[in-house]
Amino acid sequence: MLHPQSLYISGNSRVHHLHPLTKLVYTLSVVLVVFLGPDRWLSVLLTGLLSMLIAGWAGLIPQMLRTLARTILPLAAMLLIIHGLFNPANNTPFISVGPLSFGEEGLSYAALIIGRLVSVLAASLLLVFSTRPGDLILALSQAGLSPWMAYLLGSPLLLLPQLRVRANSIHAAQRARGLETEGSLLKRARALFPLVAPLVYSALVDTEERAMALEARAFSASGPKTSLVELVDTIPQRVARWGMLIFAVLLAMVGAWWRVRGYP
Repeated sequence: MLHPQSLYISGNSRVHHLHPLTKLVYTLSVVLVVFLGPDRWLSVLLTGLLSMLIAGWAGLIPQMLRTLARTILPLAAMLLIIHGLFNPANNTPFISVGPLSFGEEGLSYAALIIGRLVSVLAASLLLVFSTRPGDLILALSQAGLSPWMAYLLGSPLLLLPQLRVRANSIHAAQRARGLETEGSLLKRARALFPLVAPLVYSALVDTEERAMALEARAFSASGPKTSLVELVDTIPQRVARWGMLIFAVLLAMVGAWWRVRGYP
């Protein structure tokens, strides 16, 4: 079940019960391998397939595919058009549509970017779908990160879904008052300020209230703190985290050596 105030999806899989840092390190390792690993396409395909297998193990495939489609498809169409038509490396025509000619080099480059985005986003969705934001913030704090920095890194997982719900409420309320949000470009431009202004104002008010609530709970107080939530970490998970990081760094070094040698 998707929580309305976060992107977390309830579940009882082994992935859900993993320590938040284990899933965070996996995501960072995927980013390293995808962008710096050897054989760019092989790195993209293997990491993407691995993330999909883990998502299937956690029972998150439907939600992940839906989110990937909504996020990637519009961006993919834009990248294919821009690089297919205007990439400076275009020399080999791949397909022509009327007077427009799409270059093979540009389409290949756009496909690589799309593959990288899909792979990285899939790994990131594994983290946010299977981890409570509060647990991630607590894990970062217990790892030695300052409470403010931990909250800064983890709070978007809480704030973005709330802003989305609030934006939908403001849109429905303004339409009920007779605001025209559909039609010509001019009408939509006129409706932009009445929609955005309440959202920005409410976000600022919410930020102040959140800061006061954190201070009331001694968020910035020095000294050891206790928590009602106990995160279970194990030695195998710690070893796995170090293993993933070392493996990813080694692959990045091999990738750098490949590129120095002139391999693609």
